[in-house]
Amino acid sequence: MNGRSNVYQLVGDYTNPILKPQAAEVVKERGEISLTGVPYPTPSNQCRPGGVPFVLWNIGMQMLQEPDKITILYSNDHEVRHIRLNEPHPAQVTPSWYGDSVGHYEGDTLVIDTIGVKIGPLSMVDMYGTPHSPALHVMERYRLLDYEAAKAAEERGQREIFRILGSDPGFARNPDYKGKGLQLDFTVEDEGVFTKPWSAAISYRRPLSPLGEWPEMVCADTTHDFFTGRDLKLPTANQPDF
Repeated sequence: MNGRSNVYQLVGDYTNPILKPQAAEVVKERGEISLTGVPYPTPSNQCRPGGVPFVLWNIGMQMLQEPDKITILYSNDHEVRHIRLNEPHPAQVTPSWYGDSVGHYEGDTLVIDTIGVKIGPLSMVDMYGTPHSPALHVMERYRLLDYEAAKAAEERGQREIFRILGSDPGFARNPDYKGKGLQLDFTVEDEGVFTKPWSAAISYRRPLSPLGEWPEMVCADTTHDFFTGRDLKLPTANQPDF
């Protein structure tokens, strides 16, 4: 009513021509649920693996580099990805929650190619509930940005966040760090869901806390729904059955 977006009512643009009809219907249904004030289930609010590219919604990440592989740790829910370097995908990929990821360097750019992301009850590529099919293919390109470019990218993002939320959430970055940032450009294609590929970008900067001092953020199983403030109606018994 005040003209501002409500980050807790996620309604995707199901009329966008990039969505195929069946996918558009899924996005529409999830948006209608969100408008009732009750969030629809997502991997993040149901304590499930996010998959790729959904996992990229995490605010923070750490990238561990070794000669033959790269491990990416995300700030929420202990989500971890493993990327093999300089290897092809196997001829027959066994679907898994984060897919089969292989990487290589093109000059100073790390390129990660992911296929075989598993389909589950809550499979989606974004917070708007957009589904994906077994044909999902994600390409990620990571490169360092100099300080000025990283700062400008962050400021653009902060302006967009302020436009959506109406306030600055105060993400904890280190204001004294004048070093490089990290730019991720990724492309998603899925002929089962989208009419054409689409791309997006994420910029990372050094956090306020040194590496190794992240707060623990865990999605724990509970009988209390923190989104609605109600306790879940789980089966109960007056006497144990043993």
